[in-house]
Amino acid sequence: MMQQYIEKASVLIEAVPYIQDFSGSLVVVKVGGSVQESPENLLRLLSDIAFMRTVGIKVILVHGGGKAISRAMEREGIPPNFVQGLRVTDERTISVVEQVIKHEVNANILRLLNNNFHVLARPLHGDWVMTVRKVTGTDPETGATLDWGYVGEPVHVKTEAIAQMTDAGVIPVITPLGVGEEAGMLYNVNADIAAVAIAKAMRVRKLVFISDVPGLLRDINDPGSLISTLRLGDVQQLKDDGVISGGMLPKIDSCVEAIEAGVQRVHLVDGRMPHSLLLEIFTKQGVGTEIKADE
Repeated sequence: MMQQYIEKASVLIEAVPYIQDFSGSLVVVKVGGSVQESPENLLRLLSDIAFMRTVGIKVILVHGGGKAISRAMEREGIPPNFVQGLRVTDERTISVVEQVIKHEVNANILRLLNNNFHVLARPLHGDWVMTVRKVTGTDPETGATLDWGYVGEPVHVKTEAIAQMTDAGVIPVITPLGVGEEAGMLYNVNADIAAVAIAKAMRVRKLVFISDVPGLLRDINDPGSLISTLRLGDVQQLKDDGVISGGMLPKIDSCVEAIEAGVQRVHLVDGRMPHSLLLEIFTKQGVGTEIKADE
């Protein structure tokens, strides 16, 4: 029993220089819908975020909610429609998205942070702070224009509102929504893209993606093949080798974009591992993949 206490003390001692270094720093944490599906995983993640805020780190939380939205759409009898991984969002769908993302997903995270962990957290809906342009694309086979409806990509982030909250010790919990450049319509935004836009605009020190994968693996079937550190200069070779492929491609591209825009570090962390966020930030070795510029 005494050995366990000693080990706990050694962990705290190891964390001290990191706590001193990161106190006052801005960190964006993006939590994926898969992590939110498990109440246990979500609680552990939010306890990590509460710890970070308590030791002086200015945390900005951005969340998705795709699975909750899909369930709500099924209840409403709206068939799912995805094109190239993006949800086609018509007027009826955007109404469901707004209801679920604001009043279910966001409200639940706020309730847990405020009531369970006693830190100040407030909603900061994306349409309050993000201006977006409509997303369009081209079908690679037919050349036809693709239209996802009310799906946007950020072109401007109002940093003042976010900074006011973080400077006051409040955790802003941001929904992946935006308002159109011209007509002022509500748009759905991919949560990864929203997190990158906010991280870039706020010039944060770290951007952390919490999902249900350990990080970047050389072999997706071997958790032991985790790439702990990824430098930008190695990205293209890993793409050529097929290590970065499929759904990891757009995520890594977003990470590269963030680093090139001035974010110091981007981390890919497994939200299923207990306290993975703290282990990644406050220990020497970390537990996920750290992405950084070439030295």
